[in-house]
Amino acid sequence: MKSLAELQAIREKMKDKVVLREDSGDIRVVVGMATCGIAAGARPVLNTFVEEVNNHGLASKVTVSQTGCIGICQFEPVVEVYEAGKEKVTYVRMTAEKAKEVVEKHLKSGKVIAEYTITNDRLIGG
Repeated sequence: MKSLAELQAIREKMKDKVVLREDSGDIRVVVGMATCGIAAGARPVLNTFVEEVNNHGLASKVTVSQTGCIGICQFEPVVEVYEAGKEKVTYVRMTAEKAKEVVEKHLKSGKVIAEYTITNDRLIGG
């Protein structure tokens, strides 16, 4: 068993990796991590969002978390971005490289990458 001081030291060391699970900011990034998402490659997408948000100094503004099935398995990996006062943005068929681009362009600069998103029209076969 580790002492309380040792556990606190471990917590501090790992804080930059998990702080994003706490509700820390204005933007929430939610990665679908059900078995369908994981099988499609969601784990590296989640890891990339966590790393890139930290690398760009956005941890006070952006929260990264995971959820279960989002319900559109054929479009996995799926990432939803929630911003106060704005409509939710759903990114589909994400990769680690696309995640880096989303952090740079959307989360940092406020520009949605439309070609990576899905709309209601696409969901219902429009």
